[in-house]
Amino acid sequence: MALSAELQLRYWTIAALALALLLWALGPALLPFVTGAAIAYFLNPLVTRLSELGLPRPLAVTALMALALGIIAMALLLVVPAVVAQAVQFTETVPELLRGLQDTLSTRFPEAIAFEAALETSLAKLGEAIRDRGAVLAEGVWRSVTGLLGVIVFLIITPVVAFYLMLDWPRVVAGVDDLLPRQHAPTIRALASDIDRTIAGFVRGQVTVCLILAAYYATALGLVGLQFGLAIGVVAGLISFIPYIGAIVGGVLAIGVALWQFWGMPASIGAVVAIFAIGQLLEGNFLVPRIVGNSVRLHPVWLLFAISVFGMLFGFTGMLIAVPVAASVGVLVRFGIAQYQGSALYGGPRDTPPPDQDPQP
Repeated sequence: MALSAELQLRYWTIAALALALLLWALGPALLPFVTGAAIAYFLNPLVTRLSELGLPRPLAVTALMALALGIIAMALLLVVPAVVAQAVQFTETVPELLRGLQDTLSTRFPEAIAFEAALETSLAKLGEAIRDRGAVLAEGVWRSVTGLLGVIVFLIITPVVAFYLMLDWPRVVAGVDDLLPRQHAPTIRALASDIDRTIAGFVRGQVTVCLILAAYYATALGLVGLQFGLAIGVVAGLISFIPYIGAIVGGVLAIGVALWQFWGMPASIGAVVAIFAIGQLLEGNFLVPRIVGNSVRLHPVWLLFAISVFGMLFGFTGMLIAVPVAASVGVLVRFGIAQYQGSALYGGPRDTPPPDQDPQP
């Protein structure tokens, strides 16, 4: 007996709430599995391509996992410690930077001397707060990465989950397809295809763009000799998935440090400005159109909202799934709007005006 639409909606709502409750209760325990699934989803197209070229799927999965583990191990051993060390050093240097900014403002704009006392107090408090909070945050992140739990999650459990998911990906997809309600299977498949296209275009593409920009900014700032250039470049690149935010945050930090470090050296300051200008040109005119595609970009406000809400509700695990969920919700909302615009509620006959009123033109 076919279930009514209202009853089906009730069942799907209960299932969604149960999934959210499970994620909220088991968030930390699910972290390695979510991370492994993300890695498997990211690498699966490469596995499929290698399989189509004649390489057995187990061998393709093994080769890609070995390459990915090598890159991650290199990052953990070489890049991450240097970035964390520079971040801690930067937070400790902020009070000195702000004092230099105060002296510069007092010298260049003497008419603002009336505000000097308040400015000095505010900058001093801001610098001390950033130094205290930043050091605690950086040390906490470093402990979480280098701790025993982090080693187990990222070096044992996560690769195993990713390996088996990539190996069995076709069977997993086929098994999920067999569980779809037959009445709505074609619609669900079409929606799943749109969601996959959106996630693939945005998440896979944007991760690639962020890594390229992080490498570019860190290398370029290091070549011009900017202090803390590695940390600023990596941060600017990794948060570039939100359009303009990475360039604004990284540019403000880098130019501020350049003004403090290279004062009186306009060529060096101009080089830092040029690095971020070139980065924006590369991102907007080459990387994003070629790798991500403009048709699947998500609105920055929607991304920030999703990351904030999921991070608050489900912790770091929620932040990992926030962008895919935001992309999926966007597809479902567009589908719902299309259904509404094709319904009688939207395009039905016009209301008949009352007898004492003339019809509107």
